[in-house]
Amino acid sequence: MHRKIIDVWVGLFVLLGAAALLFLALQAGNMSTLSFTKTYAVTGKFDNIGGLKPQSPVKSAGVVVGRVGEISFDDKTFQAQVRLDLNQNYQFPKDSSLKILTAGLLGEQYIGIEPGGDTKNLVDGDRIIRTQSATVLEDLINQFIYSKAADGKEGSE
Repeated sequence: MHRKIIDVWVGLFVLLGAAALLFLALQAGNMSTLSFTKTYAVTGKFDNIGGLKPQSPVKSAGVVVGRVGEISFDDKTFQAQVRLDLNQNYQFPKDSSLKILTAGLLGEQYIGIEPGGDTKNLVDGDRIIRTQSATVLEDLINQFIYSKAADGKEGSE
């Protein structure tokens, strides 16, 4: 009898460990955000997406309204094409705009959608024209360094 109780406890401990490993694997793969709500897909093209990844959030007013579905490269325009899977509960005007933003100074990147003023809403398969690419920290640092170097040359003449 005592042996059966120990076996049950060991079995529960193993199941708990397996559940913890599954949870960690889902968190590491950013798959814990799987949702079964209905979505509609819209696309946008960006010159630079920075570190944006599939399953990154799409936010409006700080609320997650969808996820990044697929990222591909358009070899005709040489831009990144991003498919957004927006939650069916949230409808946005056709003239909405997209921005790639960063959570904090060095946080993960996400897409912000700003609603426009059109009376017609986006539908499945639409493309959002107005986009703003990611701000790359290295580019900002380079601009700062070059502007300081240019200031130094002007002061020495």
